[in-house]
Amino acid sequence: MSKRKIIRINGRGGRCSVSLEENKAIIQSFFEAINKHNLALLDKLMAPDYVDHALQLRGLEANKQALTLLYKGFTDWHETIEGMIAEGDKVWVRFKGTGTHTGEYQEYLLSIGKITLAPTGKKVTMTGVVIYRIVHGKIVEKESGVYDLLDFLKQLGLIKYTEKAKKHSPKNVK
Repeated sequence: MSKRKIIRINGRGGRCSVSLEENKAIIQSFFEAINKHNLALLDKLMAPDYVDHALQLRGLEANKQALTLLYKGFTDWHETIEGMIAEGDKVWVRFKGTGTHTGEYQEYLLSIGKITLAPTGKKVTMTGVVIYRIVHGKIVEKESGVYDLLDFLKQLGLIKYTEKAKKHSPKNVK
């Protein structure tokens, strides 16, 4: 593993160095906090002005509110890191999230707006790849996120395949 250090000038005119392994450790701690539903720990890991471009959230508190809604709908939500790459001030993470839909869940879909889904009891899995940016030991930004939201919504029963789609993808369609 690379032990390279990132050297940059901090706001006080001094130098700050953070290794790629330290950046990866910050992201690992972030995922552990999510899995423990420990929102207080996010204060130590994330900048107050954190921006999530994927979910269009601004600020640490907005991120905490989004996680609270997720935990309300999926009380056993857990995310597993399946791969991680660090380069410069960025960390790429491939993850898998799982949970059981036991509570009311709210999602914002660009095409139709906010939806609220009553508990279904269904176990769901979501995969994704996200890119975080870290500055001075804090997560300041989620630059990008690619999620399999279509499959996630299908698992919840919000989307059904047409008969035509079932004929074209029989092994993936139930």
